[in-house]
Amino acid sequence: MAEHAERLAEEETMLADLIRSVERAFGCRVAQAEPIRRGWLNLKWKLTTESGPLLLKQYNKRRYRMYREETLLRAFRQQVRLYGLGLACPRLLAAGEDILLHSEGGERFLVMEHCAGELVPAGRADERQMYALGREAGRMHRWLNDGTVGRLDAPQFVPPGREERLAYWRTLQDQNRSDGGERLLADLELQLRATEAMSTEDMAGLLPGWAHRDLWADNLLFDGERVAAILDFDRLNYDYPDLDIARAVLSYALDEAGVLHVPLAAAFVHGYREERELEPGRLTRSFRVLWYMESVWWIRPGEDPSSSPPIRFAREMRWLAAHQEELSDLLGGL
Repeated sequence: MAEHAERLAEEETMLADLIRSVERAFGCRVAQAEPIRRGWLNLKWKLTTESGPLLLKQYNKRRYRMYREETLLRAFRQQVRLYGLGLACPRLLAAGEDILLHSEGGERFLVMEHCAGELVPAGRADERQMYALGREAGRMHRWLNDGTVGRLDAPQFVPPGREERLAYWRTLQDQNRSDGGERLLADLELQLRATEAMSTEDMAGLLPGWAHRDLWADNLLFDGERVAAILDFDRLNYDYPDLDIARAVLSYALDEAGVLHVPLAAAFVHGYREERELEPGRLTRSFRVLWYMESVWWIRPGEDPSSSPPIRFAREMRWLAAHQEELSDLLGGL
């Protein structure tokens, strides 16, 4: 209890420092700050100002060490460009030339317009929303990869060879045989068998490009059937657009009962193809690549039962591993 009270006091002190910095940088008066309890470590507030609602995002010092500042700044510049082209995303506010700002107390922060809209929980979107999301994702990928940004020497994710990944799962099995619990050992066995059965052709056919890299339910707002905003461009980088496609479709088309609703996946694909080429069968490959990258993130010891996103992601990795060989038939030409 005392620890919670201390954390709240620290947060209030930080907020006062941030508000002073916002008012000084943008010449506005903040009348109210409402916390938004979503995301990991970074803090957010909806600010009420005479100029309209804004969103303030503070970058936690521990999490910030995981970023390269130049990579973050490039992502912010692309968000500014995408907004200017008409993508549904928040407008970032700049103080002079600076988007990523520093408070007097040493906090890094962003200020952006507050986008109205509703979160649609994972597994709950309808076909019209999926079609709209497919179109918006296709526009984003088309603009990100129009040559303006150029290319990097290598994508963020370089898929390890199958033998290396098999060795990883076997090592985890050995480490957790005595105290890992039946559920974890069953999960590791499932991932191991799926890795043994996978086709290396899926990895060989990957096309690198610029991608959002966090395109899932918590970072998307809807206004009815319309995409109101794609949020949180912090992880934007040179990787594989396929991963965005798979992450978005899996987030909404796989329900809590473990059923993949193919009409929802098809609606996304049809919308995407309105804006950017997506050859038949690519969703199947995208699912397999997403599993190959993310399975090691979420199937591991120490899953936090109080944190819903990791639980959801682990469930998705189990589903993908269990359905690797059925994906092509299940999804058909998507």
